[in-house]
Amino acid sequence: MSSEITRDMVVAALSGVMDPDFGKDIVSLDLIAGIDISEGLIKVEVKSSNPALHARKRMQGAVEFALERTFGSEVKTEVNVGALPAEERTIETRKILPGVKNIIAVASGKGGVGKSTVSSNLAVSLAQLGYKVGLCDADIYGPSIPTMFGVQDHKPKPIDVDGKSMMEPVEMHGVKMLSIGFFADPDQAIVWRGPMATKALKQLFKDVVWGELDYMIVDLPPGTGDIHLTLVSELDLTGAIIVSTPQDVALADARKGVGMFKIESINVPVLGMIENMSYFIPPDAPEFKYHIFGRDGVKRLADTLDVPFLGELPLIQTIREAGDVGRPAVLQGDSAAAAAFRVVVANLLEVLEK
Repeated sequence: MSSEITRDMVVAALSGVMDPDFGKDIVSLDLIAGIDISEGLIKVEVKSSNPALHARKRMQGAVEFALERTFGSEVKTEVNVGALPAEERTIETRKILPGVKNIIAVASGKGGVGKSTVSSNLAVSLAQLGYKVGLCDADIYGPSIPTMFGVQDHKPKPIDVDGKSMMEPVEMHGVKMLSIGFFADPDQAIVWRGPMATKALKQLFKDVVWGELDYMIVDLPPGTGDIHLTLVSELDLTGAIIVSTPQDVALADARKGVGMFKIESINVPVLGMIENMSYFIPPDAPEFKYHIFGRDGVKRLADTLDVPFLGELPLIQTIREAGDVGRPAVLQGDSAAAAAFRVVVANLLEVLEK
């Protein structure tokens, strides 16, 4: 029977295999990279819109089932599923955040390293460059983005979209943002079990009219857990950034953070590492530079892990004060803090271009 099988017959058999992210069959999406038919063997190469291992395994199983159903179990099959290049994953067909070109997660192995401060300033820096930017505070248990933008008293506005109740993000300093902090009492601890937290996180992406954005920055909670797994399984991340301070105890956790994104079942590119609180320069003695938490720790770790080093951010009182009053430090014009963040953003954009 194998000698009677043609390429058109294989294509017809695969026309019923659906790509879950695009919601269309793999034939019409042109995801079939190759078909080879030899004596008793059908070889098929397919591209998956989701690069994660579990998604590619599901696609492989679906293709194998479609071939067996059409040609019978006596015909041997060999199915290879690779990841569709990022530039070919069209944003119009993405189910979640369909109008966002780049989704970047900002993570840290441990708390207290300034991850939310970095997320806020990255978002505003990109907006200053003319990009359309969104910022999602996915730190479900300790949301701080509303405070850092001075919008604690703001509430997302409800909006009707095709009969469905949605929300509009709060906008400040050219950045659209949403956070659980907008819906929680600031004096009340947020105590949720894992399923409740992940459900809330999904709503921040699915029930909000984000519109068309060039960049979505996602501020993750510290560590690794349900929130991180939900994010990588639900979103087509462009990549992740790891923030750490240079001391050994923080670097050990930062290494774990990089390792989590590199796990084969997750497979999210690490765009780079940022060293925060890198050094301190006394305002009254600018000729001195003190590396309070150690020197070049993150840079050395990035080199060891073969991850880009995006830059170092100083330990400056004005960065903390700017966050406390709701005006991210990059809004301070020509300050040393603003200059340091701009260097990091320039390096990030260079990595993204590559």
